[in-house]
Amino acid sequence: MKELLATNNLVTISFVESLLDDADIDFLVLDQNMSILEGSLGIIPKRIMVTEASLRAAKQLLEDAGLEKEITSR
Repeated sequence: MKELLATNNLVTISFVESLLDDADIDFLVLDQNMSILEGSLGIIPKRIMVTEASLRAAKQLLEDAGLEKEITSR
C-alpha cells in the first residue's frame, strides 16, 4: 500500500473516501483511532492508503477534484 494523503481535516478525509468509493478504488484509512492515544488533539494525521496499482488513478482523481495539494505520494 502507498500513502495517497495524510491530513487532520476530517472533511477532506470524508470527501476523498467518497471519491475513491465512487471510482471503485480500494483504500484503507490508517490512524483513525489515534485520537484516543493523543487525547483528541489532532496531532497525528490520518492517512489514506491505496494499492500501488491504483495509485496513479487515485492521484488523478484527487487532482481532478482540486485536491492536488493534499497528495503526499508524488
